[in-house]
Amino acid sequence: METLGFLMEGFAVALTPYNLMFALFGAFVGTLIGCLPGLGPANGVAILIPLAFTLGLPPETAMILLTAVYAGAMYGGRISSILLNIPGDEPAMMTCLDGYPMAQKGRAADALAVSAIASFAGGLIGTIGLIMLAPVLAKFALTFGPAEYFALFLLAFATLGGITGKNPMKTVIAATLGIMISTVGIDISTGTQRYTFGVLELYEGIDFILAIVGLFAISELLFFVEHRMGGGREKMQVGKLTLTFKELVTTIPTQLRGGILGFISGVLPGAGASLGSFISYTLEKQVVGKKGTFGEGDIRGVVAPEAGNNGASSGALVPMLTLGVPGSGTTAVLLAMLISLNITPGPLMFTQNADIVWGVIAALLIGNVLLLVLNIPLVGFFVKLLSVPPMYLLPIVTMVAFVGIYSISHSTFDLYFMVAFGIAGYFLRKLEIPLVPIILGLLLGPEMEKNLGHAMVLSDGDWSILWGSPLAMGLWIVAGLGLILPYLVGPLLRRRMNAAMKESPVSD
Repeated sequence: METLGFLMEGFAVALTPYNLMFALFGAFVGTLIGCLPGLGPANGVAILIPLAFTLGLPPETAMILLTAVYAGAMYGGRISSILLNIPGDEPAMMTCLDGYPMAQKGRAADALAVSAIASFAGGLIGTIGLIMLAPVLAKFALTFGPAEYFALFLLAFATLGGITGKNPMKTVIAATLGIMISTVGIDISTGTQRYTFGVLELYEGIDFILAIVGLFAISELLFFVEHRMGGGREKMQVGKLTLTFKELVTTIPTQLRGGILGFISGVLPGAGASLGSFISYTLEKQVVGKKGTFGEGDIRGVVAPEAGNNGASSGALVPMLTLGVPGSGTTAVLLAMLISLNITPGPLMFTQNADIVWGVIAALLIGNVLLLVLNIPLVGFFVKLLSVPPMYLLPIVTMVAFVGIYSISHSTFDLYFMVAFGIAGYFLRKLEIPLVPIILGLLLGPEMEKNLGHAMVLSDGDWSILWGSPLAMGLWIVAGLGLILPYLVGPLLRRRMNAAMKESPVSD
């Protein structure tokens, strides 16, 4: 009942006309960003962060806007997957397997409609899971001391391989780079200058908002210029909606299974929406067995991954809100926004900033309804966007990024720094070094250092305090497994995903 009361307070925050307007705007823009191949939710949220500062939005409104963009981008990723056989982002890759064959058979409208409904179901299941699990985990996290938090942050870094990619060693390099950048500035405990090189602007450290917008938004713009600066793509005709109510009813079990599996994978740090999408599709294929036509346009092959990746997007918010540890690349960007708003994510947030936490959760429920309402009647508009040449979209994104960053500090030095991060991000991506671990190092590095210091003070310099409690020891063990498993399980999962893509008759 206590949780229900907090949720009602959250609805009171989210349903104000001002916040509702930004939730609708975020859902719309998020869907636009999601349907553009290659952008994805993390880049979308990073691009919109400067806008939130430019408009001077209060914390709860800014978080509602960005969370709606996140949810909208997860919805939008399916559009290019179905119509072009090009995933809007990595989690939408599995949707190509049956979505594109449906489109080739003249059922593009059906695939888009049923995927929107599956996304709604997955998002709803994930948000309900968030409502039930987050308060419980937050209360448990109150028992954490500095040693447990240090081990938790270590766990977050150890599981980065699941979030970011193919080469765990490059992930470690990126995380180390992020932690090194986080040490720039004046050490709070000793007053010592670290890596400032006499530059006054570096005394307070490097603003992670600059790093995020530069690494994600600016580097993505550079990639657009290099790879997609030509004309728009020729779009496939959507056609008429022929989906029957009976077909829709038969997908309900698939929606439930996908949403639950996706939520579980989202809660696990390092798993993310890609794993949720893959597991949901694979399980559904096994459940249906020979009765299905997976890879040839089976409607359940569209429903399962969409329910899975949208369930995972809500699940990834659980560790971010309750522990201050992001469960995905996009929640790492949202975490940075919270910190920049002087809000400390973690268990105390549920008491000290309850209006923001429950306002965001309520906005997720409202946003899912808005997204369903937007995505079915306006799908033709989103499809037309795929044919718009990027040369017309780039100036708008660039303007938002530059004006937003300048509005934060009114410093031209910050603009130069943002561009420098963008160029660095471009070359890092060329080298296939993931960017999310750099951001995570920037965000968690100072907290990790602070908790290590507190633990050393409490133990009078005895290092054994770091693994002295059963909880801390458990976190160390899980961190060790998280560091090793990507080397063992990661290649196997990628082989299976590639095999599934090759089995599709239209994978080429």
